[in-house]
Amino acid sequence: MIRHTVAFRLKHAPGSAAERDFLQAACELAKIAGVQKFECLRQTSAKAPFTFGLSMEFADAEAYAFYSNHPDHTGFVQQRWIPEVAEFMEIDYVPHTP
Repeated sequence: MIRHTVAFRLKHAPGSAAERDFLQAACELAKIAGVQKFECLRQTSAKAPFTFGLSMEFADAEAYAFYSNHPDHTGFVQQRWIPEVAEFMEIDYVPHTP
Protein backbone atom coordinates (compact mmCIF):
# COMPACT_ATOMS: atom_id res chain seq x y z
CA MET A 1 0.00 0.00 0.00
CA ILE A 2 1.13 3.54 -0.80
CA ARG A 3 -0.42 6.58 0.85
CA HIS A 4 0.03 9.67 -1.29
CA THR A 5 -0.36 12.97 0.56
CA VAL A 6 0.08 16.59 -0.36
CA ALA A 7 -0.31 19.67 1.85
CA PHE A 8 -0.79 22.97 0.04
CA ARG A 9 -1.77 26.62 0.12
CA LEU A 10 -3.74 28.19 -2.71
CA LYS A 11 -3.24 31.60 -4.31
CA HIS A 12 -6.99 32.23 -3.92
CA ALA A 13 -8.63 34.20 -1.14
CA PRO A 14 -9.93 32.01 1.71
CA GLY A 15 -13.59 31.14 1.24
CA SER A 16 -13.65 32.44 -2.33
CA ALA A 17 -15.49 30.85 -5.23
CA ALA A 18 -12.11 30.20 -6.86
CA GLU A 19 -10.98 28.27 -3.78
CA ARG A 20 -14.18 26.18 -3.75
CA ASP A 21 -13.88 25.52 -7.50
CA PHE A 22 -10.28 24.33 -7.14
CA LEU A 23 -11.14 21.98 -4.27
CA GLN A 24 -14.10 20.58 -6.18
CA ALA A 25 -11.86 19.93 -9.19
CA ALA A 26 -9.27 18.27 -6.93
CA CYS A 27 -11.94 15.93 -5.54
CA GLU A 28 -12.63 14.69 -9.07
CA LEU A 29 -9.25 12.91 -8.89
CA ALA A 30 -10.93 10.38 -6.60
CA LYS A 31 -12.71 8.98 -9.67
CA ILE A 32 -9.47 7.73 -11.25
CA ALA A 33 -9.26 3.94 -11.11
CA GLY A 34 -7.09 2.67 -8.27
CA VAL A 35 -7.62 5.65 -5.96
CA GLN A 36 -8.74 4.49 -2.52
CA LYS A 37 -9.64 6.36 0.69
CA PHE A 38 -9.48 9.78 -0.97
CA GLU A 39 -9.78 12.72 1.43
CA CYS A 40 -9.72 16.47 0.93
CA LEU A 41 -8.69 18.02 4.23
CA ARG A 42 -8.56 21.48 5.79
CA GLN A 43 -5.44 22.09 7.89
CA THR A 44 -6.19 23.46 11.38
CA SER A 45 -2.80 23.98 12.99
CA ALA A 46 -0.99 27.31 12.97
CA LYS A 47 2.32 25.38 12.92
CA ALA A 48 2.37 24.93 9.13
CA PRO A 49 1.92 27.36 6.24
CA PHE A 50 -0.49 25.05 4.38
CA THR A 51 -4.28 25.33 4.45
CA PHE A 52 -5.41 22.13 2.71
CA GLY A 53 -4.36 18.56 2.19
CA LEU A 54 -5.18 15.68 -0.10
CA SER A 55 -4.67 12.09 0.99
CA MET A 56 -5.30 8.90 -0.93
CA GLU A 57 -4.16 5.31 -0.96
CA PHE A 58 -3.12 2.92 -3.71
CA ALA A 59 -2.89 -0.85 -3.49
CA ASP A 60 0.61 -0.89 -4.97
CA ALA A 61 3.19 0.98 -7.05
CA GLU A 62 1.45 -0.03 -10.27
CA ALA A 63 -1.84 1.59 -9.18
CA TYR A 64 0.05 4.72 -8.07
CA ALA A 65 1.86 4.93 -11.41
CA PHE A 66 -1.45 4.54 -13.26
CA TYR A 67 -2.87 7.49 -11.28
CA SER A 68 0.26 9.62 -11.74
CA ASN A 69 0.21 9.15 -15.51
CA HIS A 70 -3.57 9.31 -15.96
CA PRO A 71 -4.66 12.15 -18.28
CA ASP A 72 -7.13 13.47 -15.68
CA HIS A 73 -4.31 13.80 -13.14
CA THR A 74 -1.71 15.24 -15.51
CA GLY A 75 -4.30 17.67 -16.92
CA PHE A 76 -5.26 18.79 -13.40
CA VAL A 77 -1.61 19.38 -12.53
CA GLN A 78 -0.97 21.45 -15.66
CA GLN A 79 -4.25 23.35 -15.83
CA ARG A 80 -5.08 23.87 -12.15
CA TRP A 81 -2.29 22.86 -9.74
CA ILE A 82 0.64 24.75 -11.26
CA PRO A 83 -1.22 28.04 -11.81
CA GLU A 84 -3.29 28.02 -8.60
CA VAL A 85 -1.12 26.50 -5.84
CA ALA A 86 1.18 28.91 -4.05
CA GLU A 87 3.16 26.36 -2.03
CA PHE A 88 3.03 22.62 -1.32
CA MET A 89 4.74 19.63 0.19
CA GLU A 90 4.22 16.10 -1.11
CA ILE A 91 4.93 12.96 0.89
CA ASP A 92 4.30 9.35 -0.05
CA TYR A 93 4.26 6.66 2.61
CA VAL A 94 4.35 2.89 2.83
CA PRO A 95 3.52 1.05 6.06
CA HIS A 96 6.46 0.60 8.38
CA THR A 97 6.83 -2.73 10.07
CA PRO A 98 9.46 -2.77 12.81
